[in-house]
Amino acid sequence: MLIFASAVFLLIITPGPGVMSTAGVGAAFGAHAGYRYVVGLCLGTNLVALAVVSGIAGAVVANPGIRQVLTIISMAYITWLALRVALVGTQIDFMPSQRAPGIRAALLLQALNPKAYVVNTTLFAGFSLGQTSWLAETLIKFLIVNAIWIPIHLLWLGAGIALKTLNLSPRRQRAVNIAMALALLGVVALAALST
Repeated sequence: MLIFASAVFLLIITPGPGVMSTAGVGAAFGAHAGYRYVVGLCLGTNLVALAVVSGIAGAVVANPGIRQVLTIISMAYITWLALRVALVGTQIDFMPSQRAPGIRAALLLQALNPKAYVVNTTLFAGFSLGQTSWLAETLIKFLIVNAIWIPIHLLWLGAGIALKTLNLSPRRQRAVNIAMALALLGVVALAALST
């Protein structure tokens, strides 16, 4: 079980769309919006895990055409989210960046987040806890994953909120928002290169 918990920690702590967008939302929009966003991500990651455990995710991505379309949609959505973070507080009219991404946006991110599927497939299919019952083992894995997932995302959110509460000048705050957005776009670029 310790090996499984270590794998959970290492797979979740590494930057991906979920943690990067969490820090970005915290830095750009503050604590209240950040906590709502983390709730949506948590619900979304558990729905992805259910899709993986039930086999639905495997059946969908087994088709290369569907997988490619979902990858393109995923990258487009993450890019849009990065733009929302980068443009908060700007006067650019084509994007309403004053409104923080909420639960719905976070759910959608996780549904389109390739890392969420890879991580959950690795954790739920790649490790055996030695339990006699598949159901008992799956439930224990859900508990362990959430017990580690939630604090990690709250730490990333805290890092973003800390940047927001530094009371930076508008120019520096905008630079932080752009840096967060660029980090999120970096994740998209890495996903594009891996496919």
